[in-house]
Amino acid sequence: VQLQASGGGLAQAGGSLRLSCAASELTFSTYGMGWFRQAPGKEREFVAAISWGGASTYYADSVKGRFTISRDNAKTTVYLQMNSLKPEDTAVYYCAAGGALSTVVSGTVAYWGQGTLVTVSS
Repeated sequence: VQLQASGGGLAQAGGSLRLSCAASELTFSTYGMGWFRQAPGKEREFVAAISWGGASTYYADSVKGRFTISRDNAKTTVYLQMNSLKPEDTAVYYCAAGGALSTVVSGTVAYWGQGTLVTVSS
């Protein structure tokens, strides 16, 4: 199983970035998917999750209203649209594949992708 994250980079505060995570060797449509992040010197934290069919989503309070998670099962890809970026959003972002939405939110996932670095300048 591979989860290949991309789309990270440098953005200014108030700007936007869109992360993608392409899955392979995975029955993608049967997995809940999530995004997590780890800032320098901090523990990894939950950002957003989406159910296998895309009907249900859940967000951390810190990103609610600014970030949107979505998925395209035909392309076996999950996205994270990040708007109104803040310097505190700076982190390495990881995608993950798991089961039910609640388990993904808790960080109990089956697979982790490699991270993509997001840096937000003030």
